[in-house]
Amino acid sequence: MNKVIATLANGCFWCTEAIFKRLKGVIFVKSGYSGGHSKNPNYEQVCNGGTGHAESLQIEFDPSIISYQNLLDVFWYTHDPTTLNQQGNDIGTQYRSAIFYHDQKQKEIALKSKENLEKQNIYSAPIVTEITPFTNFYEAENYHKDYFDRNKDYPYCRFVIDPKVKKLLEKYSTKVKDEYKI
Repeated sequence: MNKVIATLANGCFWCTEAIFKRLKGVIFVKSGYSGGHSKNPNYEQVCNGGTGHAESLQIEFDPSIISYQNLLDVFWYTHDPTTLNQQGNDIGTQYRSAIFYHDQKQKEIALKSKENLEKQNIYSAPIVTEITPFTNFYEAENYHKDYFDRNKDYPYCRFVIDPKVKKLLEKYSTKVKDEYKI
C-alpha cells in the first residue's frame, strides 16, 4: 500500500478529525499542532495564541483510494477559508485555515485548487488560506482523539461538529467509509 501524509488546518481539530477519519482511503488521522515556532506545545499554550501553531490534522492516506485533490475538495467544502484566524465562534490564529504541503507536488495541487476556487467565485470574500511548507507537527494530547465520536451529546459536538459531519455525508456519501454512512 502506498501511503502519503497530508497536513491541514481548518479550524478546531475535533471537527476536522471527525470529518477526515470518515473518508475511504484515510488510514489514520492525528490531531495536533503545526506551523508554529514553539517546540512540543500543549493545548493550553496553543489556545493562548502565543505558539504560532494552528490546530491541525496529519492525515495518512492511500492515494490509490483517495487523492490529495479529493482531500482538498473536502477541506475547502467543510470550512470557511475566507475568515482570517476564525472558524465560526472559534477565534484565534490557532483556528486559521492552512495547507502545510510536504512536497512540490502537494504545493502545486494546493495552489491550483485554491486558484480554481477563486476563479469560480464560490466565496463572496477572498480566500485567506495559507499554503506553506510543512515544518513541524506535534501530536495533541490523547484526550482529543476521537473527541466527537466519544462526546456526541456535548453541546459543542451537537451544534458545531454534527452539522459539518452531516454536510460531508450529504455531499460526499460515495467517499465515506461504510461504517459511517447513515
